[in-house]
Parts: sequence; C-alpha cells; structure tokens
Amino acid sequence: MKYLLQGFTMGLAYVAPIGLQNLFVINTALTQKRSRAFITAFIIIFFDVTLALACFFGIGSIMEKSKFLKMGILLIGSLIIVYIGISLLKAKGTLNNSTNVNIPLIKVITTACVVTWFNPQAIIDGTMMLGAFKASLLQEEGFKFISGVAFASCIWFIGMTIFISCFSNKITEKVLRVINVVCGIVIIFYGIKLFYNFIQIVI
Repeated sequence: MKYLLQGFTMGLAYVAPIGLQNLFVINTALTQKRSRAFITAFIIIFFDVTLALACFFGIGSIMEKSKFLKMGILLIGSLIIVYIGISLLKAKGTLNNSTNVNIPLIKVITTACVVTWFNPQAIIDGTMMLGAFKASLLQEEGFKFISGVAFASCIWFIGMTIFISCFSNKITEKVLRVINVVCGIVIIFYGIKLFYNFIQIVI
C-alpha cells in the first residue's frame, strides 16, 4: 500500500501541472459536449500511461544491470526532479485557449499521441523521474509504484474533465497557480528522497 500511494502521489504531482495534455483536455471540456470530453480524456490517459510504462520499465530495466548507471540516474534524476519542482513554484498558471479541439475523433487520437509521445520534455522528464524511482525500488515495490502512477493519471484526467464540465466558470489562473505550487512542493520532496537514496548507495 505504501508504494502504491507513493506512486499515486508522485504521478498526480507530475501530471497535474498545466502542460500540453492538460490544455488539450481543459479546452475540450470547456468547448465540446461532455461525451467528447470524456472520450478525449480516456485517449489522453491511454497515451500517458503507456509513456509512463515505457519510461519506467525501459530505462529502469537497463539500470538494474549497472550499478554506476543506477547511481548516475539517481543523481541526475533527483536534481532534475527538484529543478522541475522549483520551476513549478515559479511558474504562473495560465489558460491557453489557442488549442483547436473541434476536430474529428481520429485527429483527437493523433493529437493526443503527439502531445504525449512526441513531447521531448515529457519523455526526458518521465524517463529520468520514473527511471530514478525504478532504480530505488525492488521488483514487487516497482509494480505497486507504477500502478499508483497509472491510477493517478486516470483519476486526474477523468476528475479534471468532470470538474471543468460542471464548473467551467470557476476555473481561473489563480486556481492553476495553486495547483502548480502544491505539485511543485510534492515533486521537490520526492527529488530530495531520490538524492538521499543516491547518498545511501555511495556510502
């Protein structure tokens, strides 16, 4: 339960800050029928979870075979995670209404794929963050952790779609700013935890 909850909180803190995926879901929920908004959310969840699995089991499996690579990923990953958290604390929450969401379903799928799998920053951050956690966990703990990450993705995008569909007039930049600050603090905490794991291996 501990590692499932850890994966859930880490996954939530990672996916919640406003990015390309969130903007696409937000704009759809604000401008399209509720049925289309939920279809879009499920498509985004699919690509988000598959990317998380690829980052976690891909680089994570390679690291299990090399102690030095594991140490390097833990060190670099922890620093990147702290940097991401600090960036979120400094970032201003802004709503971008320029994303076109009035498109055919097939294009929703391709767009969701592009904003997820073809986003270099998401791939780099996901690989370093999830790969670093894979390096700090045993196999059984890792499965629980990544399950928590996947569950966080489902809860976040579905919950956001429901909330925005019902309370679209309440979404302000101030609300987005609060989300960024909370997520930034959580991410910094986990970054420090990973750095501590690195120190333990060195010692």
